[in-house]
Amino acid sequence: MSRSQTYPNFFLEHIRSINNKRAKIVIDHIMQYGFITTEDLENVYGYKHPPRAARDVREAGIPLETFKVKSKDGKSIAAYKFGDITQLKANRIEGRIPFPKEFKKMLYEAWRGRCAVCNGEFAERYLQVDHKVPYEVSGDISKKRNMEDFMLLCGSCNRAKSWSCEHCNNWITDKNIDLCMKCYWGAPTHYSHIALKDIRRLDLQWNNDEVKYYDVIKSIAKEKNIKLPDFVKQILKNISNRH
Repeated sequence: MSRSQTYPNFFLEHIRSINNKRAKIVIDHIMQYGFITTEDLENVYGYKHPPRAARDVREAGIPLETFKVKSKDGKSIAAYKFGDITQLKANRIEGRIPFPKEFKKMLYEAWRGRCAVCNGEFAERYLQVDHKVPYEVSGDISKKRNMEDFMLLCGSCNRAKSWSCEHCNNWITDKNIDLCMKCYWGAPTHYSHIALKDIRRLDLQWNNDEVKYYDVIKSIAKEKNIKLPDFVKQILKNISNRH
């Protein structure tokens, strides 16, 4: 169903100046229907990584809000709508500067082919270059591409970071770069908070010969009728109490 809404001229002029095809598709859909879902992005437009399409819109200066809706099969999925358009960033028409292949290759070698968050080992094509400080907070502060400002994330961790950052008050209002660099999503190995909350997180990936240990732990947790994350915490708590 089409949704009629009047937008101010400054907003429409900014939209007309955006060249990013993926961003324009998202914007046009929202202008017609009021919002766009990850299901729309995947099934209608063929985008296998919907958060990246939403990111393109934000990086073109358009504020977006993320919320939850039900998919056609009843699952909870993400949807996007325009946020406060008075917060439009008119100096971000083109979005971030693309990463040269050589830069990603250097990062891949520096990180030894691993995701900075889960430490999983992946082929280069499955890892994505990530600003440690979100572009929404800092803009493209490192046009010279200083490697220390970036890391590589697998698709799953990148989506998790996007969701967490988008709901953080520092992302929404304060935009304090130092706070981002004290967050798990900016500095996974030395952080003091996650999205301003007193939370600690441990992401584990079991590879090759390690898989058998995961299977054993999972089997024991099932026998005890304990959720696997809770069982792992229980094991670690018991070890800690012995010391």
